[in-house]
Amino acid sequence: MLRQFSLVGLAGLLALGTLEAERVDNVLAQMVPDASTTLVGMRMAQLKATPLFQKMVAQKKLPQLDEFARETGFDPRRDVRDLLLASSGNAAVLLARGNFHVGKIGPLKRTNYHGFEVWSSGQAGYCILDRTLAAAGPLPVLHASLDQYKSRKPGNAAALLGRARAIPENYQLWVVTSGSGNYVAEKMPKPGGADVGRILQSLGSVLIEADLRSGLNAQAEGWCGSAQDAKSLADAVRGIVGMGRLNTPENQPDLLRLWDGIKAAQQDRKVTITAVIGQDLIDQLLKQIESSGEHKAEAVRQKK
Repeated sequence: MLRQFSLVGLAGLLALGTLEAERVDNVLAQMVPDASTTLVGMRMAQLKATPLFQKMVAQKKLPQLDEFARETGFDPRRDVRDLLLASSGNAAVLLARGNFHVGKIGPLKRTNYHGFEVWSSGQAGYCILDRTLAAAGPLPVLHASLDQYKSRKPGNAAALLGRARAIPENYQLWVVTSGSGNYVAEKMPKPGGADVGRILQSLGSVLIEADLRSGLNAQAEGWCGSAQDAKSLADAVRGIVGMGRLNTPENQPDLLRLWDGIKAAQQDRKVTITAVIGQDLIDQLLKQIESSGEHKAEAVRQKK
């Protein structure tokens, strides 16, 4: 799976690093490359206890993780203690603390980079610095992370890390960005046709916090170039919510509660978007997604 750069892909599946006693692990913070403009984190110990995570794992809704664990003997759901993704917008490196005993994965090339052993395939690779610390990503950004770690000097990402350390510990998932056009915006899905990524890209210095202990309780905030831009963006979010309500199938009235749980507020140049969705609705959505997947699989089988 490393040929498809599995470790970075896993960040999207896990969504995002883990922080237990410390809000940002000090060792991982030392590995954040200077050019980073987005940090994505997960507090994994807390995340594993949430109903959503447990249902996804119990119902085997993470096939990529299952495949990765089979191929490597390393299961991020069990072995990762802290996880942090750092992106410059063009490339991202995944930084992890845990228990690492990963050997050589497939026909990989081993190189020595400034004293660090790097295993790579094509333009991507990983480095197990010790049994508790690992990094993976496209080689240029992986090398930048190793250089930063070796220098032991505060980098240009210090301000971004400072914002991350200020996030309350009751949020299992979080994102901070500087500037616009960030990594998370580009990777966002389009629920109900809503282009959430486009909304986030129009914001600067975004902060996202999410609590999954009882459904979804999330907040995103950012700043626009002017108060008028902020008003236009908040109105656009409300418009998307309105269209979502209008397009909700009559036989799925509970989905109206999903749209009712999304709010947008504007104060001068600042826009705040909140989402509060109960666990019962999350469970219904998971069932619909599972049913949709089964129907698609059956349609494929019938075509064969």
